[in-house]
Amino acid sequence: MALRLGFLSTARIGDAILDGARRSGEAEVVAVASRDAARAEAYTRERGIPRAHGSYEALLADPEVDAVYVALPNALHVEWAIRALEAGKHVLVEKPLSEDPAEVERAFDVADGAGLVLTEGFMYRHQPQAIRLKELVDEGAVGTLRVVRAQFSFTLNRPGDVRLSPELGGGALLDVGTYCVNVSRHVAGEPVSAQAEQVVGETGVDVRFCAVMRFEGDVLGHFDCGFDLPRRHEVEVVGSDGVLRLSPAFGSDEGVLTVVRGDEEERIELPETHRYALEVANFVRAVRGEEAPLLGRAESVGQARALALLRRAAG
Repeated sequence: MALRLGFLSTARIGDAILDGARRSGEAEVVAVASRDAARAEAYTRERGIPRAHGSYEALLADPEVDAVYVALPNALHVEWAIRALEAGKHVLVEKPLSEDPAEVERAFDVADGAGLVLTEGFMYRHQPQAIRLKELVDEGAVGTLRVVRAQFSFTLNRPGDVRLSPELGGGALLDVGTYCVNVSRHVAGEPVSAQAEQVVGETGVDVRFCAVMRFEGDVLGHFDCGFDLPRRHEVEVVGSDGVLRLSPAFGSDEGVLTVVRGDEEERIELPETHRYALEVANFVRAVRGEEAPLLGRAESVGQARALALLRRAAG
């Protein structure tokens, strides 16, 4: 039987999860909630989803929902993840779960206490490209790791977008920069120090953020992200003997992984996948007890600690 999934929010990212659920064949989106009942009705009608709820509480009380996808604004992720867990639902929460490590620990304490799955939605981590990137580094394909560089940006020019709201946890660091931080940690481990600069826009959120992080073993990581830059999403891993490049890195299923050693460039052939289908499939199998969530407590706490470190560094 497919896992019965409910959405908290009609955010556009839900369409990607809906597509992933349908492609995986292992989950069925059966309900959607919005604080605007008409919006929920329209969303479910247009997408062929059985039930609409005019409040988040109503969806959490729905006995026909096994698990919840939380795609609310960043500032609401922990609150509603915990409320869903307390209602007996497994939870897939959109990134970032939080930039407060204590809040992340609290959410996982609730999940563990209830025997439920909680996992954070970094969809790119499920792709063969990201998995192979880490394997190649660990295998010494480019020698000793020296530098990790990442960038993710696009132009955000929609007034009223929640990503421009400081009250709702907006800003470039938490929206796109969090991917750069995550891939740096994926490759190099946990940062031990950081320096950062940000540009704050008219609404009070960071619209551009740049940082340098230091990892154990004298590995340096640097990234930039922003809402006032062209669309870019790339990763470069530099070792003593060569370079690994992943481009596009986060927002595409067609990421190309290459190894460069001197004048030679090798393209790593990987199967075509759908990143959201892979994410949903891992979540479902974790709920069934067939495998561990790819992103569990240690991963999410580490991510929150790194974000908090960067926030402090930027002042």
